[in-house]
Amino acid sequence: MINFERVRKLCLSFDDVEEKLSHGEPTFFVCKRVFVMYSANHHGDLRYALWCNMPEGAQEILLQSDPENFFYPPYVGKAGWIALRLDRTAKWETVRSIVIDAYNATRAKARRKRSSVSRRTRSVRNPA
Repeated sequence: MINFERVRKLCLSFDDVEEKLSHGEPTFFVCKRVFVMYSANHHGDLRYALWCNMPEGAQEILLQSDPENFFYPPYVGKAGWIALRLDRTAKWETVRSIVIDAYNATRAKARRKRSSVSRRTRSVRNPA
């Protein structure tokens, strides 16, 4: 079983990351967007997992490649998120890679959105 404190240490090692409680669980944010949530026995499902925001297309690949360790998380699964069980056979390198991918995908999306808002604001102020 992967120790959650190890996951916490990894998440907090990235730039611009904050940890907050969300829905009673430790949740990690980058640029005010969630990239990883810890889920400990969510609604009695007996699973200890990370719910991770993933790049487009990753969810289907991961679910098919390793159903022992990955599952479709409730609520956020429809948005492409993946859940990775910490209480099964996942190796640390897999966990680390998924968390890094979640961080990078979320940070890139936040930056694109911020850039788009900035361009719209400039065009309203200074129409061409």
